[in-house]
Amino acid sequence: MPRVLPIAALLALAVALGAPAAGLASTPSANPPGAVQLSDEQLTTRWANTADVQPVFSRPSEQAHRVARLRLLTEDKFPQPYVVLADWSDPKGTRWFKLRLPGRPNGRTGWVTELSLGDLSSVNTSLVVNRRTLRVTLYKAGKQIFQAPIGVGKSSTRTPAGHFWVTEKFHVRGAPVYGTRAIGTSAYAPGLTDWPGGGVVGMHGTNEPGLIPGRPSHGCIRLRNAAITRLYRLVPKGTPIEII
Repeated sequence: MPRVLPIAALLALAVALGAPAAGLASTPSANPPGAVQLSDEQLTTRWANTADVQPVFSRPSEQAHRVARLRLLTEDKFPQPYVVLADWSDPKGTRWFKLRLPGRPNGRTGWVTELSLGDLSSVNTSLVVNRRTLRVTLYKAGKQIFQAPIGVGKSSTRTPAGHFWVTEKFHVRGAPVYGTRAIGTSAYAPGLTDWPGGGVVGMHGTNEPGLIPGRPSHGCIRLRNAAITRLYRLVPKGTPIEII
């Protein structure tokens, strides 16, 4: 018959091997008490670029499950911004930030330490993309300042719903199909997309304005060239996007 060690001996062995005994160590929840909201994603949204390529944890603890790794650049080689949702400090004084994460599956969040990010910036703009009415609306400090008809994904390659943000902006040259301007987002199309970079959903112009409003795309959001040019001037990087 195998020898059964008493509970006290098992606890002593766990401590000797460096494993935390039950009750002696705990991992905070994904939404720990005392966490401070930094972004409401309507009137105020805070964001930051990556300072160091560090792992992202499911909870504010290095003992938690790793859900992703920060990246320095977007698919188009611009600095990758992250929306910062909340702020929490652990008992040791380490400051943690809760982030929205780009990439599949859409809608993920995670925690990183303060040193993983650069300085926080803030915006007071927000975008709403309505796939039913085929309209995009930009708000600033809660007031509507822009609206335009759009083209979205067809039924087989739908534009995904959820909470996203503006990751990059650039002029388009030599590709009339994308119009004159492009605004990158953190959303990823569930299927194929006409946006470079492996499925990133972009907002861009078009050389087929007659298809707007409509559902002509593989997931991207198309605007007429005059509209995307105006929106490009009005919407800053880090602006939250709600696709409904």
